[in-house]
Amino acid sequence: MRVHPSGYYGWLKQPHSERHKQNQRLTGLIKQYWLESDCVYGYRKIYHDLRDMDEACGVNRVGRLMKKEGIKAQVGYGKCPRPKGGASSVVAPNKLNRQFDQQQPNQAWVTDITYIRTHEGWLFLAVVIDLFSRQVVGWSMQPRMQSDLVLKALLAAVWRRKPMDKVIVHSDQGSQYSSYE
Repeated sequence: MRVHPSGYYGWLKQPHSERHKQNQRLTGLIKQYWLESDCVYGYRKIYHDLRDMDEACGVNRVGRLMKKEGIKAQVGYGKCPRPKGGASSVVAPNKLNRQFDQQQPNQAWVTDITYIRTHEGWLFLAVVIDLFSRQVVGWSMQPRMQSDLVLKALLAAVWRRKPMDKVIVHSDQGSQYSSYE
């Protein structure tokens, strides 16, 4: 292999270079910061964390070491849980007819459900908003998206506002809003 004997014996005494040792130490710090971020951070954010701790390294070096170790940033949140199947619901007439400017409170409420990703899984939030004041008048959160989620939000709005006349409740007519309850 045409290696000089002194070079071979020198390699035996010190098999890893200083750069290799620095990379090993830096890789340990990268893994630590990546785990502290719940496996979300990419090489740019980890680079900034390392620079905040006065580590001398470049962004490309951090990216290269992360790629070598198979450490990747979390991109997106994956698919939202969606209900599947079931009978089609009856479409209710649009009584609001895009009249979003109301003259008095408790004439028209709009409502919808949103998904919130937490460390413990998905959380579903149903919100009721009064179109007159644009304030949240009722809301409910649950780990499952069922019809009682919207019922609790509507009951909270009725309890808080105590409307005297009829109120138009406008929604996207999803399965929770068009269910029997």
